Amino acid sequence: MMRIESLLRREIGLDAASIGSSLIERAVRLRMKALGLKSVEQYCDRVEKSQEERAELVESVVVNETWFFRDPDAFTAFVRMVLQDWLPRRSVSPLRVLSVPCATGEEPYSLAIALLDAGLLPERFAVDAVDVSARSLARARRAVFGKNSFRGSDLSYRDRYFRASREGQALDPRVCGCVHFIQHNLLSDQFLGGHAPYDFVFCRNLLIYFDRPTQLKALARLKQLLLPEGVLFVGPAELPIFLDQGFVSLELPMAFACRKSPPGATTRIRKHAQSPPPPAPVIPVAPPVAQGRPASASGPVAKGRPLDLVEAQKLADSGQLQAATEICEACLREQGPTAQAYYLLGLINDAAGNPQAGDFYRKALYLEPGHYETLWHLALLLEKNGDAAGARAFKRRAQQAQKKMAHKS
Repeated sequence: MMRIESLLRREIGLDAASIGSSLIERAVRLRMKALGLKSVEQYCDRVEKSQEERAELVESVVVNETWFFRDPDAFTAFVRMVLQDWLPRRSVSPLRVLSVPCATGEEPYSLAIALLDAGLLPERFAVDAVDVSARSLARARRAVFGKNSFRGSDLSYRDRYFRASREGQALDPRVCGCVHFIQHNLLSDQFLGGHAPYDFVFCRNLLIYFDRPTQLKALARLKQLLLPEGVLFVGPAELPIFLDQGFVSLELPMAFACRKSPPGATTRIRKHAQSPPPPAPVIPVAPPVAQGRPASASGPVAKGRPLDLVEAQKLADSGQLQAATEICEACLREQGPTAQAYYLLGLINDAAGNPQAGDFYRKALYLEPGHYETLWHLALLLEKNGDAAGARAFKRRAQQAQKKMAHKS
């Protein structure tokens, strides 16, 4: 399978370890059966000579795990920045947003719905949605979605923008008209050539499937596509990659947003984004839930407040690492060990460059072996420390944990 894995790396930058060689082998066997081929060597010859078969193979291995308003905090932060920072500065020009990869369309359509709910007229913004998969884009353009596309506790947007049909939930044409779908490969030298830069870019959970050189190539493409004042939203396991390459975190809790602008501009945006939201937007956002066991009304208190790991997360995101550490340690003393507390201590020490970070991550995994965020951050830490084999192993475990979470949803 080495020839196939090398081909997929060249074609779409896929690191076989990120999804597992067994998945690739299974896809190859299915394609061999469809073509009536008896040996892997025959299939390798066919796929290397046929662009059509390469496209079929890519379709078989791409990961399309997505749903509407996935990670709602990112959409909340996005709308606040648009209303409180972008609009006052841009009275005429339209807002430009990029979603890559867009998969079957749930993310770019969510962006359009969020902007419409915020009161923006369709002519004030444009959402470009890009993916390498022609089949995914065909499904996105059809804009009819099954129940797996709707998850979470607040589905009020479905009543406003969807109509039930025999095939599923059909999206309102008004929303469809706000999104422009494009088939392209982020790693191509011609990626979106001729397109103007974007105010906001959503590229979440893509770089986790790439090896380090491919991650850096993709990052360079994204940097070119982002305006100097633009904001980039990434996946939780990807933010350290961008921070290592000159981006600055906006420190928005659970939004994983960053930019390439000077720190002064970052501070201004962050202040706006964390102020109370205006009443206009109606965005499905689940209430924050404390990780670990909640303290009772008469339970432990730190500085007059109940111990709360959500508060520790917010403090860590804002750079108050010592205060976040104290809350985590108090939670461990008073409430007992939890994976989330050790995970946060791992993040804090990781951010400070302390070698204890790996120990905290491993303690979290001892308590909860399938803790997705811990698995990814430990993989990134090992990769940074030169342990490529260990990093690949934890990436595989993270992918398995993600699949289990998807099946439970």
